[in-house]
Amino acid sequence: MCPTGERFVHGTGGIFSAGRLICHCLLIESHDGLVLVDTGIGLDAIQAPDKLLGAPFLLMTRPRLDPEETARRQIERLGYNVDDVRHIVLTHLDLDHAGGIADFPRAAVHVFESEHEAAMAPSSPFESHRYQQAMWAHGPNWVRHTVQGERWQGFEAVQTIGSDILLVPLHGHSRGHCGVAVQTEKGWLLHAGDAYFAHGEVHGPTRQTSLGLDLFQRLTEVDSKARLANQDRLRDLARDAAPSVQIICSHDHTEFEACRSAATTA
Repeated sequence: MCPTGERFVHGTGGIFSAGRLICHCLLIESHDGLVLVDTGIGLDAIQAPDKLLGAPFLLMTRPRLDPEETARRQIERLGYNVDDVRHIVLTHLDLDHAGGIADFPRAAVHVFESEHEAAMAPSSPFESHRYQQAMWAHGPNWVRHTVQGERWQGFEAVQTIGSDILLVPLHGHSRGHCGVAVQTEKGWLLHAGDAYFAHGEVHGPTRQTSLGLDLFQRLTEVDSKARLANQDRLRDLARDAAPSVQIICSHDHTEFEACRSAATTA
């Protein structure tokens, strides 16, 4: 996504040059097939952006609607079939996170119950925009999880999906927003979704972000107190649990490039 105003979005760069925000998804090889954490924008939305993304989103984020960047096309380039994706685990149901679930029609779609309820019955005009009903008109195989379970790294009510994937409640950005923690050979990788937008909000002694990203988060939050409290908890975790827990978010391009570089050199 290439919003106008790099300095406004990132705090550096030109006033009129484009910023860069990405949709950072994860593909996991599990004993039960492939697991996709978030889907990004899907093929249907690229083919009909006005209908499935809407004018406000297109105007604000200016997404590069390249079908080759979709999760489905990238997975196919790895040599997999679309039906090899058995599970989709969503941080939340915003259109830039769940917009590609129709590209994997046989996958079980995991989400917190409160997020599913918010998407199926939006309570405000803003929620009606953020949750695009056409994106799940195909009738996904929903797997709804309750906010209860075990304790993990100081977080309560963590749900398990298999033995190596956890749903970590991080609501505030949306009603049922969560992080997704994945056990890897190097430790835990926690995909925090939209719990924060800029690396400096969590990876540093104090919260650091740009004016643009701070304003956007305030405009899209449903619970400011919870959102900021979860950022504080993530900052504590990043300080105390490194390197056994690596934390990333959905839209910071520097984190994405670091992960891609590590994967390339591994």
